[in-house]
Amino acid sequence: MPRTGTRKALLLLVAMIAFVVGQSLAQQPPQSSTAPVADPNAGPSETSEARGEPGHSLQNSIDATESWEPPPPPRKFVRFNEYHGPYFTARYGAGLLLEYDAFAQDTISKEQIVMHPDERLRDFRFILGGRIAPSMERKLTWSAGIMYDAPYHRWLVRQTGVMIAVPELWGNFFVGRSKEGFSLNKIMVGYDGWTMERATISDATIPILADGFKWLGYSPKYHVLWNAGYFNDVLSHEQSFSTYSSQEVGRFVWLPVHSDKEDKVLDLGVAYRYGKPENNKLQLRSRPEAYIAPYFVDTGSFPADSTWMLGYEAYYRGNRWLLGSEYWWVHVSSPSTNNPVFSGGDWVVTYLFNDASRVYNTAGGFFRAVSPKRSVFQGGPGAWELVLRYSYIDLDDYKVQGGKFGRFTPMVNWHMSNNMRLELGYGYGRLDRFDLKGNTQFFQSRIQLQF
Repeated sequence: MPRTGTRKALLLLVAMIAFVVGQSLAQQPPQSSTAPVADPNAGPSETSEARGEPGHSLQNSIDATESWEPPPPPRKFVRFNEYHGPYFTARYGAGLLLEYDAFAQDTISKEQIVMHPDERLRDFRFILGGRIAPSMERKLTWSAGIMYDAPYHRWLVRQTGVMIAVPELWGNFFVGRSKEGFSLNKIMVGYDGWTMERATISDATIPILADGFKWLGYSPKYHVLWNAGYFNDVLSHEQSFSTYSSQEVGRFVWLPVHSDKEDKVLDLGVAYRYGKPENNKLQLRSRPEAYIAPYFVDTGSFPADSTWMLGYEAYYRGNRWLLGSEYWWVHVSSPSTNNPVFSGGDWVVTYLFNDASRVYNTAGGFFRAVSPKRSVFQGGPGAWELVLRYSYIDLDDYKVQGGKFGRFTPMVNWHMSNNMRLELGYGYGRLDRFDLKGNTQFFQSRIQLQF
């Protein structure tokens, strides 16, 4: 008999599949020669505020849900999950990730880490968002999110807050719980990424969320965007993601190429982060880009007064190709351990085999999920995406020996529709830790549903 947790996850998966397929079928446009016309009073879910308008590769607006908002259907439909009132609007959505991972280790790897194949509920969440005072000229939006933490059987508050447009200062201000703003790939919602998990250095050094406020700006005239924020743990002290008592983050991006017509964008950026670890203790650790696996690199807890991080990002999207890289260094103020410096990053190439788009959001400086022109539920192929990535992390320096790990990952994504995605991945990783160097092969699969 399957385990209770597995049985519940499978039942949830079946229910979500039935719902998403029903939604996709309901959104098939009828045969008509009349072009769809967007409702100017549609509120936060109008097509220009979702994953970009159909046929466009740049998105120039943002709201309090930031990068969660699912893509619009090819034409406007009556949506069961929306409310448009005189004082506020609301829209709710949900997401589900279910995966299975297996591993093949050499003898040395087995001495370093014990691993077993398993299936697991990776993520299940509800997201709400909308607009406050929709008749007001100044745009004011809100978001609220909760996620089920399967390992600990509890619900956690995720992206939650309000965002107000301030065109006088070339952007928007967000107050609440959100991504800090360091690293393009970290800013992206996990559902939108090209790989199953972010690079090891990302999970090891950047908290998934933080409480505070940030300014997101964009100047079309000078082709630059930026975000700057301050965060603390006054309200999140007991949350698992809260490893810093306070942090300041800044990111600056130049877009020398960003053409909607030519479907091209070049993102060149730098980011800086300064933080004070909670209780003057720091621990950096990360799994090997496999949620089911144990932590591969881990510094253990050691004294630290502060940290500062500096890194770069470089991404080019040209039609079906996407090439990118991020790398950063973490400088730790820890006299007792000789002030160690850690580093890591990744390099990625992706290619889309079908007509599809991966929209770039200029207001926030991030990519959205792939949106196929014709889903499998409309008789089309969806969109097939080939991904090649190499990632590396080095947590060894002086008295701190957290390990070094590099991984090569080829994988395939089948974007069946805007709401359903299947992922198959292989990974070959090498861990240098405990005075041993072991090799591990990863075999990963995931189904992703969202609406």
